[in-house]
Amino acid sequence: MISLRIVDQPSPPRTLSFLVILLCLSSQVLGQATPLAQPRNNTVRGTVINAVTQAPVPRALVLTGDNRAGVLTDGEGRFEITLPDDSASGQAGTVFSGGQPPWPYVRKGNTYWFMARKPGFLDNPEKNRAHASSGGDITISLLPEAIIKGRITLAGGDAALGVTLELYARQVQDGLPRWTQSHSASANSAGEFRFAELAPGSYKLVTREFMDNDPVTNIRGSQQFGFPPVYYPGVSDFAAASTIELSAGQEFQADLSLVRQPYYSVKIPLTNADIGGGLNISVQGQRGPGYSLGYNPGEQRIGGLLPTGSYVVEAQTWGQNAATGSVSLRVTGAEVDGPAMTLVPNSSITIQVKEEFTDTNWNASGTWSDGQRTFELHGPRTYLRATVESADDFAQNRFGSIRPPAGPDDQSLVIENLAPGRYWLRLHTSRGYIASALQGNLDVLRQPLTIRPGPAAPIEVKLRDDVAELEGTVKPLAQLSSMNDDSAEPTPVWVYCVPLPDSSGEFLQLGVSGDGKFSNPRMAPGDYRVLAFSTAQPHLPYRDADAMKAYESKGPLVHLAAGQKVAVDVPTIASE
Repeated sequence: MISLRIVDQPSPPRTLSFLVILLCLSSQVLGQATPLAQPRNNTVRGTVINAVTQAPVPRALVLTGDNRAGVLTDGEGRFEITLPDDSASGQAGTVFSGGQPPWPYVRKGNTYWFMARKPGFLDNPEKNRAHASSGGDITISLLPEAIIKGRITLAGGDAALGVTLELYARQVQDGLPRWTQSHSASANSAGEFRFAELAPGSYKLVTREFMDNDPVTNIRGSQQFGFPPVYYPGVSDFAAASTIELSAGQEFQADLSLVRQPYYSVKIPLTNADIGGGLNISVQGQRGPGYSLGYNPGEQRIGGLLPTGSYVVEAQTWGQNAATGSVSLRVTGAEVDGPAMTLVPNSSITIQVKEEFTDTNWNASGTWSDGQRTFELHGPRTYLRATVESADDFAQNRFGSIRPPAGPDDQSLVIENLAPGRYWLRLHTSRGYIASALQGNLDVLRQPLTIRPGPAAPIEVKLRDDVAELEGTVKPLAQLSSMNDDSAEPTPVWVYCVPLPDSSGEFLQLGVSGDGKFSNPRMAPGDYRVLAFSTAQPHLPYRDADAMKAYESKGPLVHLAAGQKVAVDVPTIASE
């Protein structure tokens, strides 16, 4: 039995010169290498196919995992590579040292690693794994790219050259779905645009604000015109925009029409302009990005041009002692001298730890240095990590963590410099588990906390160490492992413990041994759904109760009480 595994790798350059150099120098080792044994030849054959249509992919580049050898598929998508191996020793055929560790050339016995690339296709880690018996073929699946293209038309038929578009993708980050900017593009002289190399998923499309700078009509002192942002299919609000659902290989046509509108001067004075640095200014009409204003330090004001509408303008300084201000204004067909903005120092929030530990022998300590002084750390500072991140889609640059100690006796836990807004609190401990985290009556483990100007109420975190224990077996991995050839590596599997929405507990990924066994002797008590996948799930929406309903029949529910040990069998969810 020859076991062949294909893994995903970062995309190599696609230029012709790269391919020529790669094929000419495929016998050379990239990096420092030390042979372990005299290799012998081994030929690997296979086919590269389209993961959607199952059609063969001609002229695809197939590479070994370390990029030492490569070949192009023929007109029927087939390839053949002759490689050295070291099956007699059962060891990797080459040991690499220094720099970034490449994928091994030979893993164990006759197990090789391969990848395939071709323009118009994406990396596809869910499909690019294969097993074959001696003399058999391997199959590498490539996922075809999705495309969003379209044409922008301007009222009056003017050229749309230079209009910038932004594409937002719905992505899962830290267990929650949110909209993040993924791509940008500019329209050509015909108003055409194209977003390529898109993975299957949900997208929204918006144009950036585009000013009419025609020197013929744009006379100094005359009325200014521009084209406000437009969300596909032609609305001014992100929430009202259509979600473009893309499948693999799909080509979506998204045409947009921009309407020319008069723009009016906007001036917002700052009452405390001694900010000692620049300003980061954001402007929102309806919810979502699109508009922009600037800061004039000479006149100590924020200014620019906006069309008729209602806006929220926010400014924030940079640095350790940052300040934030916000004003609302309405433009109604005339210049606006907006209300004055006052920059208020950002807030801080204190974390108060209540330890309810039964183990009294724990006495770990640590140190922290600022390059000039070294402070000794004790208590929660040595084992508790706390961070906050914005809970809003369009304020993702807002985050914070516990500040360093201010002196040798400072053991306080304070997150400083938080601008007003909504935040998620993330807590991680290497001692015991997080039993609760409350700001007054607000459960900030499951609900976002709101930061406002001025002092913030502290967060009380309760820690306990009366842990539970979970052990289990992944099916059918346990049965399959006894059938695998000794030279083959274990079939990979990923196990996730997902706490139920109204339960205590912490989301965990558990390691699985080659015989399908897993265990964790230090589980936080609570109710969990245990899920096993044949591929990694880095974007599992484990904090989204609605999204997790799709997994209600995919894995068992487990109740873990303090001090309890529970065993469970978990079926494997095959990749789609």
